[in-house]
Amino acid sequence: MSEAKNKVLSVVVPFLDEEENLPILYDRLIRVMKDEPEELRIIFVDDGSTDGSTRWVADKIREDDRVSLVVLSRDFGHQVAITAGMDYADGDAVVIIDADLQDPPEVISQLLAKWREGYEVVYAVRDSRAGETWWKKTGAKWFYKVFRAAVKVDVPLNAGDFRLVDRTVIDSLRGIRELHRFMRGLTSWVGFRQCAVHYERAARGAGRSKYSQWQLFNLAWDAMTSFSGVPLRWVTGAGMMVSVLGALLAARIVIEKLINPETIVPGWATLATLILLLSGVQLVCLGVMGQYISRIFEESKKRPLYFVREVVGAAARKSPETSSP
Repeated sequence: MSEAKNKVLSVVVPFLDEEENLPILYDRLIRVMKDEPEELRIIFVDDGSTDGSTRWVADKIREDDRVSLVVLSRDFGHQVAITAGMDYADGDAVVIIDADLQDPPEVISQLLAKWREGYEVVYAVRDSRAGETWWKKTGAKWFYKVFRAAVKVDVPLNAGDFRLVDRTVIDSLRGIRELHRFMRGLTSWVGFRQCAVHYERAARGAGRSKYSQWQLFNLAWDAMTSFSGVPLRWVTGAGMMVSVLGALLAARIVIEKLINPETIVPGWATLATLILLLSGVQLVCLGVMGQYISRIFEESKKRPLYFVREVVGAAARKSPETSSP
């Protein structure tokens, strides 16, 4: 890779109601990049905020021409907001960082150092996760283990969306317009030279997480179904297991009847149990297949990933052709 001097670093910050955190994040980004040779550009992506976040960014643009704002027409979700920021980013490298201050901007210096060495994706791996519940930590740990086992994509453990991505990789990712997005999985899937930087994750700044438990489950499900047909094989295996158990139970009843014809086989309890068990497995299988069929239907409509209500700042001069499939 040629010298990084005079190159441009775009920092994409998706946010939703982060009025208290944005000024702190901005100040820390400016301090971090003051001693780095790359030019800094910050692209804030508003994913449907209702507080004063958007107004603060708009005011900051008047003071600092390195700042841009992309306002989406509604809340399209965190992964789509990241995609929108990447679409408008024109730097030689792009850093994705959330606005909640859990990912320290100071780590960007380490990401840049690895990029200058020639790595095209540098992901930040969390050695600790301050301020998060035991349930969330345990769920994340097991999700990554199951995901890595089920999917032939080497997604690093404990790495979130905080990472640096080279322009070559950004251009590749912009060609992927699937609706159900798991960006950290897609970044690993496209390949290129990748490495890790380790850091201690801080507790959230102000406010509360915008990801509910249900949204986290949906993200995990989207990740699994977007990259693998393994869930279909799981339900097939469950169906086969229940079928074997049903056959064994039927054999037991037949043998008992042959040995002792006078035996009264308890019928109602056995029949009700079998019906409930088989019906449950069938419904689960149909539900999983329905999820895949639903995704086929949604992708076939080829709707745009997002709509932009307003673009303010330097990014306004850029009209990405990839804002629709």
